[in-house]
Amino acid sequence: MTDYKNPDFEQEFEEKTVDITRVAKVVKGGRRFGFRVTVVVGDKAGKVGVGTGKARTVPDAIRKASEKARKDMRRMNLHGTTIPHEIIGKVAGAKVLLKPASQGTGVIAGGGVRAVMQAIGIQDILTKSMGSANVLNVVRATMDALDHLISFKEQAIVRGKNPEELLPYWERKNSG
Repeated sequence: MTDYKNPDFEQEFEEKTVDITRVAKVVKGGRRFGFRVTVVVGDKAGKVGVGTGKARTVPDAIRKASEKARKDMRRMNLHGTTIPHEIIGKVAGAKVLLKPASQGTGVIAGGGVRAVMQAIGIQDILTKSMGSANVLNVVRATMDALDHLISFKEQAIVRGKNPEELLPYWERKNSG
């Protein structure tokens, strides 16, 4: 039996290092090199966070990024194994299109987008990364898109419709 009130209890998270980049700081004696690491952390059940860390060594940068990602974790609106509706996320020059997919499609995504989808627990989705290929901005654009997802129930209330009418076509009941 797990003790959830125990402060030493740590939940299992999927942690993925997405990007390791060498960065330079110009100082009096020349350049001082370090590393910037981007990490995605998720519980495979709707919560995900992204963190970046900079340090002179890769392990320290990974540790910092992982800590920031765990603090940044947020719950996202999902619908089963996919997302409730199509959406585009934008950050700087990066754009990411996320489209819901029927069960069995799989994760059609590359690089940073795939890491976020696997960490959050999405199993069926179609994605397209447009614009900048900067991995950090692509991951942030993916998070932006996920942050703006609205559940079917909330959308139905806003639009004054029955939630059944807003379901994807592959989930609607045949009316004929």
